[in-house]
Amino acid sequence: MNIETAEAPKAATLRALHVPGEPLVLPNAWDAASALLIEEAGFPAVATSSAAIAVTLGWGDGEAAPVEDMLAAAGRIARSVTVPVTVDFERGYGLKPAELVERLAATGAAGLNLEDSDPATGAMVDAGQQADFLAAVRAAGRAGRIDLVINARTDSFLRRAGTPQEQLAATVDRGSRYLAAGADCVYPLGVTAPEVIRALVEAIPGPVNVARGPQADLSLAALAGLGVARVTFGPSLQRQVYGQFASATLQALIDERSSVASTR
Repeated sequence: MNIETAEAPKAATLRALHVPGEPLVLPNAWDAASALLIEEAGFPAVATSSAAIAVTLGWGDGEAAPVEDMLAAAGRIARSVTVPVTVDFERGYGLKPAELVERLAATGAAGLNLEDSDPATGAMVDAGQQADFLAAVRAAGRAGRIDLVINARTDSFLRRAGTPQEQLAATVDRGSRYLAAGADCVYPLGVTAPEVIRALVEAIPGPVNVARGPQADLSLAALAGLGVARVTFGPSLQRQVYGQFASATLQALIDERSSVASTR
């Protein structure tokens, strides 16, 4: 791939960080301040969370936020750090592949997530249709000399599409198709069992991304031992921060205010 944009070196750097058994750990940011904290902590790249960003903008998840607002937020995050930024872009907000690539690249992002279920309904998109969409995104990048790392999220487990065995088979099939279509990594959201993670890593012919919550049973070392190449956290870190703010910081102020009122 001979792509010569300003962000091409960052995309190449981001792509090279996906090493099975030595996972790229990406705490998900929701604004410029959180992204800067992640960079200052020494992480080599920053991922965004669509759900976390949407909350800060006053919207729900599931492409409820205007695409212009989400792109502007991505741009602020990318400008705030020097490391590569990969953007959770849900299912593309209805943009055609060429416009999607052009507008996403204009934010300064080096990569993006694209998912294969309808954000509004939760229905799974046909595997062939999604593979064609990913191939069109990759082709648009080539045509525009724009390199983006594509993390193909697949939602059979998240949406409980069939029995556990059917979910596993569908995820392997979809992941394989998406890699063949030009994706760089496969992201089976909703997978937590180590034996299932291992089965996916062994069957999918490319890097695998696993989501982990802050209190997850599987440590980073355990995920590395399973051959995972990328670990993300979605909106869970933001929820932890906001939960602490609500339960400790605000509660302390409520108690202090009540104490002052009781002395009057």
